[in-house]
Amino acid sequence: MAGKQILLNAFNMNCVGHINHGLWTHPRDRSDTYHSLDYWIDQARTLERGLFDGLFIADIVGTYDVYGGNVDTTLRESIQLPVNDPVLLVPAMAAATRHLGFGVTVNLSYEQPYLLARRFSTLDHLTRGRVGWNIVTGYLDSAARAMGLEGQLAHDARYDRADEFMDVLYQLWEGSWADDAVRRDKAARVFADPRRVRMVRHHGEHYRVEGYHLSEPSPQRTPVLFQAGSSGRGQQFAARHAECVFISPPSKEAARQTVRALREQLVAAGRDPGDIKVFAGAAVVTGATEAEARALHAEYRDHASREAGLAHFAASTGVDFAKYGLDDPVDYGGGNAIESATRTAAQHGWTRRKLLDLFELGGRYPAIVGDPSQVADALVSWIDETGIDGFNLSRTVVPESYEHFVDLVVPELQNRGRYKTAYAPGTLRRKLFAEADRLPPRHAAAAFRWQ
Repeated sequence: MAGKQILLNAFNMNCVGHINHGLWTHPRDRSDTYHSLDYWIDQARTLERGLFDGLFIADIVGTYDVYGGNVDTTLRESIQLPVNDPVLLVPAMAAATRHLGFGVTVNLSYEQPYLLARRFSTLDHLTRGRVGWNIVTGYLDSAARAMGLEGQLAHDARYDRADEFMDVLYQLWEGSWADDAVRRDKAARVFADPRRVRMVRHHGEHYRVEGYHLSEPSPQRTPVLFQAGSSGRGQQFAARHAECVFISPPSKEAARQTVRALREQLVAAGRDPGDIKVFAGAAVVTGATEAEARALHAEYRDHASREAGLAHFAASTGVDFAKYGLDDPVDYGGGNAIESATRTAAQHGWTRRKLLDLFELGGRYPAIVGDPSQVADALVSWIDETGIDGFNLSRTVVPESYEHFVDLVVPELQNRGRYKTAYAPGTLRRKLFAEADRLPPRHAAAAFRWQ
C-alpha cells in the first residue's frame, strides 16, 4: 500500500545566486535573466506541468557583508545580490497558470501591518486564492542599518513583535469585513453594507492601528502561512501561526526530532498535529540513467562556488569564516542571526574545511543524485522515516534542473502512488489541507473573526 503523497514546492528567489552558488557560470544556466518576466512565466508553466504545489520565493532585506567584513565575494558571485522584489512576480505567473501556488517571503520587521494586509489581500484576489506568505523577521544587521536602525532586535524579541504584528493582521483580514458585507446591489446603490464593515482598533506595545481593512474579503482571507524558524522561539511562533514550516535538517534524525517537537507544540497550542505541513530543503540532480546523473553532478560541481556558499553561511551564522584557518575551531557564540543554523554548526563543530566540503554544489543542501528510481527512493525514505510532508526543491542549473525533475522523477513518483496525477480544485489552502479555503476555527486567527 502506498504511503502519503509527497508535496513539492520549487524553491527560488528573484536573483541570480540563490542556494547553489556559482552555477550561474554554467553555459546552460539562465538565472542571469531573472529580471525578465519570460524567465518566471516559463518556470511557472514548467512547475504546473509537473503538478508542483507551489513556487516558494525567498527574499532578503540587506546584504551579506559578514564574510571578510565586506560584500566583495557577495557581488562577485551574486550571492542574492542583486535581488528584486518577489511580490511583483506573482500576478504575471498567476495569469499564466491555473493551479500553481505562490509562497512569497516578506520581512515584517520593516513593514506596517495595515499596508501589508492590503498587499496580500490583493494578491489573494488576483491569484484566486493561490497565495501564501512566508513570515520572516530578518537576521541581517546590514538590513537594520539600511532601514535607519543601529541594529536589529534580539532574536526572541523579533518574534515577540511578530506575534503582535500577526494579531493586527488577523483583525484586518478576518474581522474587519463580514463575509456578506459586499452586496453589489446596483439597483439599491449599495456596494458594501456599512453595518457589516467595522474599524480595527489596536493599541499594543509595538503597533497602533485604527482603520478599516482596505480590501474586501479575498478567497482565503488570510494567505497560507509559511514559516522557517526552527529555534525554540521559532517553533513556538510556528505552533501559533504557521500552516507550512520549512526546515533544513542536516540528517534524518534531526528532521525527525524537529517534526516531533513541532507536532507536540501544535497540540499544546490547541491545534491538531496535521495542521502543519513540514517541507525539507533538498537539491536533486537526475538523469535518465545513474551514469548520466552523476556526470551531470560532476559538471555542476565544476561550476559551483564553495567559497560563495561559505560567504552565505557566514551571514546566516554571523561568523566571519575568512578569519579562520581551514582546520581552526570556530567560535559560534554571541551571534544574533539564524539561531538554528548557528546551533547546528556549533553542535557538529564545523570548521571552515568541513563547510567547504559540505558546499560542493555551492549551497547547504546535500544533493540527491541518481536516476529517477534512485531519486524517488531517497525522497520517499525521507517522507516515511522523518514525518515530513514534502520538499522545497532548490534550483541548480536553470531551467533544466526543474525540467529534468518534472520529466523524469514526477512520473516515477506517480507510478508508485506517492504523487498526485491531477490538481485538486480550489485555493492553495484547500489543495494542501483538503479542508476549507479559510483557516480552521482552532487557529489563532479565529479569535479575531467577525462574530
